[in-house]
Amino acid sequence: MSNSIERFIAGYHRFRSGYYEENRERLNELAREGQSPRIAIVACCDSRVDPAVITDSNPGDMFVIRNVANLVPPYEAAGSWHGTSAALQFAVCGLEVEHLVVMGHAQCGGIRALLEKEESEEHGDHFIASWMSIADEAKQHVLHDDSLHSFDDRLHACELSSIEISLKNLMTFSWIREKVEQGRLELHGWYYDIRTGEVLHFDRDSQSFKPL
Repeated sequence: MSNSIERFIAGYHRFRSGYYEENRERLNELAREGQSPRIAIVACCDSRVDPAVITDSNPGDMFVIRNVANLVPPYEAAGSWHGTSAALQFAVCGLEVEHLVVMGHAQCGGIRALLEKEESEEHGDHFIASWMSIADEAKQHVLHDDSLHSFDDRLHACELSSIEISLKNLMTFSWIREKVEQGRLELHGWYYDIRTGEVLHFDRDSQSFKPL
């Protein structure tokens, strides 16, 4: 374990003497003037899925919201903790981003847990199961699809379907829906395949995912 943290500390020193020095002017500009990204992205916490790496982006280019399985909950005012909803409101109303991307990915542990219910059963807590219930509609859809013959087929289909659900849920927020209808905000659904590096996008005309 100590070797792992030492590797990160060594990486920080390389960053400080390398990348930071090479990009000092831009980083100082961001510090002085604040951030003004045009794109916000809802991505998974998965350590293999880094939106900045996948899109070859620089600091200040995108506002990233990460949670388990890159889910967007529907609008609801009850309760006290709304981390993803608060981040979305800041991105849309505060930063006034022009594009909002929901990016799912292959081999998603959250979607696997949704299909297998393994997390709640093994660990005896409700946090993951409760959060993943946002995608219950996707689960029911794939479980009743007779064309999906294997678990891997159902997993892949559920990963894609959950992106569509999050896109629908985004439209339940009045301040997102209004900007979309006014043409001031565009919603996108992306799917990253860890194995191939390919990114698919949700095509609304065909209601299917196609290569980006």
